[in-house]
Amino acid sequence: MSQDRRVALGHRRLAIIDLTEGGFQPMSSPDERYIITYNGEIYNYKELREELRARGHAFKTDSDTEVLLAAYLEWGDAAPTHLQGMFAFAIFDRKTQSLFAARDRAGEKPFFYRQAGRGLIFGSELKMLLRDPEVPREADPVALDHYLAYGHVPRELCLLKGFAKLPAGHSLRYDLNADSLSVTAYWTLPRREADAAEQTFDALVDELEPLLDQAVRRQLVADVPVGVLLSGGLDSSLIAATATRVSSRVQTFTIGFPDHSAYDESPLAKRLASELGTDHVELMVNPNAYDLLPQLAAQFDEPIADSSMIPTFIVSQLVRTRATVALGGDGGDELFGGYHHHAWMQNMAKLRAAGIHRLPLARSLADAALPYRAKARKTVLRLFDKYDPAITVTRLMEPSLRQALIGPRHLVPNQAAEQFRADLIGDWVEPRERAMALDYLTYMCDDILVKVDRSSMLASLEVRAPMLDPAIIEFAFGRLSPERRVSQSGRKLMLRHLAKRRLPAWFDTARKQGFSIPLPAWLRGPWKPLLDDIASSADDSLLDPQAVRRFLAGGLAADRLAHPVFQIAMLELWRRQYNVRMA
Repeated sequence: MSQDRRVALGHRRLAIIDLTEGGFQPMSSPDERYIITYNGEIYNYKELREELRARGHAFKTDSDTEVLLAAYLEWGDAAPTHLQGMFAFAIFDRKTQSLFAARDRAGEKPFFYRQAGRGLIFGSELKMLLRDPEVPREADPVALDHYLAYGHVPRELCLLKGFAKLPAGHSLRYDLNADSLSVTAYWTLPRREADAAEQTFDALVDELEPLLDQAVRRQLVADVPVGVLLSGGLDSSLIAATATRVSSRVQTFTIGFPDHSAYDESPLAKRLASELGTDHVELMVNPNAYDLLPQLAAQFDEPIADSSMIPTFIVSQLVRTRATVALGGDGGDELFGGYHHHAWMQNMAKLRAAGIHRLPLARSLADAALPYRAKARKTVLRLFDKYDPAITVTRLMEPSLRQALIGPRHLVPNQAAEQFRADLIGDWVEPRERAMALDYLTYMCDDILVKVDRSSMLASLEVRAPMLDPAIIEFAFGRLSPERRVSQSGRKLMLRHLAKRRLPAWFDTARKQGFSIPLPAWLRGPWKPLLDDIASSADDSLLDPQAVRRFLAGGLAADRLAHPVFQIAMLELWRRQYNVRMA
């Protein structure tokens, strides 16, 4: 707290680097002009410390926080460009009465803020900002439309009106005296270099190998035990195999579903762990995970419609009994073309080349003729949609359904969520690159990484993502042509080539399971009472009660609607937890 009581900074620490009092925060610069509060890890802090020492800076601790503060003293607003890691930090300048904040390139660590009443409040958790009883708890209808469309709220938008998120790769500057705020992008997703297409697969793998080795080696560094999340999929298996190359002892962790063999990857993970020689631990999960839903709804600052939050939290609890840090495989799909729809993009583009999407009457007829439960509905509407398939392929709810659920009292611009994404990637040309860039900028940052951060932090576990090392991001988007990442014959082609060097011959590199649960079965079984409660007690706080009841009644009968049903359930649990209403 400053002497004039105009500025207060606080911090609750999960100690990872330098466990002594020297790493405590908030931390001041030697002259006490600057003070920092920071969430995350700077993986290249040792190299930066040596560079900064050569530039005249002295260090009293072994913490990366002190290195980050010195980096700001040396490079000012350009400091984030020198950092390799996951971070959200804020530095207050006592002399100029200004605040500088920044968020990492992928958005691994969150940053919420609200500018109101001639002041700024900010933090890693929205729930912390809501401790102030005077803060309004009104939902933003446009952000709600985004959530219904895609299952998460992207970029700077926030489901609570008046709040915002600092987008990944952006910095913020706030002048306390002038009450002025500006947000700037210090990094953007790289564009492909023209000459990279001339390289052979083997030559490109030769470039990728040391980048992954370096990322894993750096991220294994901690003053606490470290483990690896091993699902049995390609990405986590590559991380585990790389960890055994750069470290003499590796712990791996996985979970399984003994009653649902289609979702159970634990036998594959166990076999691979045995061949890699890791210290392996597994946990079996049962449907009692129902009890976790209210707890997770309270933990998540904004709802996301990602049911894999449940196994993510459960495995985080498991890992925390043995380690404080875990490495995961997140980012591999978005960087290297791992999703099914990445391979569909060219075919979809060819089908739309005839201009079928320019026939609005045909789309209206298709929308009216195909019920929500129809298997062909999403594919057909995607063909007729005026927006590019890269924008609509991951959509959970079409505009007509979203408006029906929101109701007539809260009209939002038609296809506002789609237009937001169109503006975001408007100048990306190649269909596959458009899809991968959009998934990186929205789904990965605002769903996948949110799920991992909130679920793991609830268990006091730090999860790191070596695939999101800046050098690997630059390599994937800047060096690889789309056909080197994904084609109709296969996905993640570059990682599959790397896997031939690092994983056993029996390993199926083309297999993709995802960190999934038997969602349709659980919704119709142990979670049915929750859905009945939501349907019976639905009010008009956010959604139209009659539309909610109709949708839930039909949705439970169709497996393909399981995710939208879960989406509505998590929204309602979140609303109850935070007492949110619509104006």
